[in-house]
Amino acid sequence: MGKETGFLEYTRTNNKDVPPEERILNFEEFHTPLDTESRRKQAARCMNCGVPFCQSAMNLGGMVTGCPLHNLIPEWNDEIYKGHEKHAFDRLHKTSNFPEFTGRVCPALCEKACMCGQNGDAVTVHDNELYLVETAFAKGYIKPLIPTIRSGKKVAVIGAGPSGLAVADDLNHRGHYVEVFEREDEVGGLLMYGIPNMKLDKSVIKRRRKLMEAEGVLFHTGANITKEETTALLSKFDAVVLCCGAKKARPLPVADPDSIKGVYYAVDFLTKTTKALMKAEDRTVEALKEEGGYIDAAGKNVVIVGGGDTGNDCIGTVIRMGAKSVTALEMMPKPPVERAANNPWPEWPKVLKTDYGHEEAIHVFGSDPRVYETTVKSVTTDKKGNIKQIETVKVGFKGGKLVQIAGTEKTLKCDILLIAAGFIGCEDYSAEAFSLKTSQRGTVVTEIDSYHIPNTKIFSAGDMHRGQSLVVWAIAEGKACAKEVDEYLMGYTNL
Repeated sequence: MGKETGFLEYTRTNNKDVPPEERILNFEEFHTPLDTESRRKQAARCMNCGVPFCQSAMNLGGMVTGCPLHNLIPEWNDEIYKGHEKHAFDRLHKTSNFPEFTGRVCPALCEKACMCGQNGDAVTVHDNELYLVETAFAKGYIKPLIPTIRSGKKVAVIGAGPSGLAVADDLNHRGHYVEVFEREDEVGGLLMYGIPNMKLDKSVIKRRRKLMEAEGVLFHTGANITKEETTALLSKFDAVVLCCGAKKARPLPVADPDSIKGVYYAVDFLTKTTKALMKAEDRTVEALKEEGGYIDAAGKNVVIVGGGDTGNDCIGTVIRMGAKSVTALEMMPKPPVERAANNPWPEWPKVLKTDYGHEEAIHVFGSDPRVYETTVKSVTTDKKGNIKQIETVKVGFKGGKLVQIAGTEKTLKCDILLIAAGFIGCEDYSAEAFSLKTSQRGTVVTEIDSYHIPNTKIFSAGDMHRGQSLVVWAIAEGKACAKEVDEYLMGYTNL
């Protein structure tokens, strides 16, 4: 390593955030990068560990710690410190197809396993990664890599989310002809419409699509493959890879969006907001309001069910719209501020996380919007079927199950109820279109420890194969699946 004592000499410095009072006026990204010299000092904190858990992706305590892509983190951190950004990016791109995505939205499993974090602050791996890829784009290090030799094999990828894009990227670079079919009007899947613009600017996804098209990948948007079209598809292509995600939302039994006005699944709410924003003149709140065509939370009492990333994204979105109040219900107990004794490093830290949406709610309303160990017991509507009020109840574990605690009921005003309770599998029609079986978890059934569906030329990857997970896992799934598809087509693989 170029700076053996860097972790002793330099303290952790994150990218600077635009203050909440300023950033809630628009839907722009709000992380301001460090200058080059400061970034190199942050990279110098990487300490040449004997065992770099940051790139391990090990299952410890039932949760994965370390990067699922096995990024060569110590290597490119050292190259950043030495000022060799081109070499550093080459090492990063060797394992990561889309660092511009993970450098923005990944929860940084690498940092949670960083040796520096055992007794101090972890290395800023997440910010370093974003610095590298944006530097690479800005300086022209990233150019279309067009295969010089084609295999003659044709592959169809159904779904243009992160796993589908990873499959397409790797197989195209291998020399196969790849066509991607996406039912939405833009590629990206939940990257495009399930994650707000202030977290991942949509121009970033369009930039990657443009690059992949220049390299030979053919995209078909607005292409919802039906059961009637599958025969022709299977006849035309040598392999078909299903990357349709796990978009079947977990329902809230007492509040059905189809029967109660004002109740929405979170992803539907975020999708409509992003689509309207992309049509707007700019990324300001005023421009969004002028455009219309979305679910407006201005002046509304909003309740969000679910405490994950999507719930937090909903908080940030409705605050920008001008919500009157925001309450976020979480069924689990409030996590501790610091690691518990039975949650040692390098396990994933089960600690309290205050994300950007929570920070903005605290700024606007003066308190954290989260209410723990609570769920919705019932809803009240007006004569027109609009939700007006909810009854909440405390929950707790009894006999290993979450049960409602009698006598803890409370009422809350509620004009909009957003359900962000996660997903329970792929949408039924995705599997039915290809006559495939699904598991109890809602995933497509494949061969054991494989992405291949038995006795077919069909493969599956990403959330459709793994179940609801992170963007980085979807990319890792796509890469692993591409390798298996390549071997199926060629009899061997060099991916």
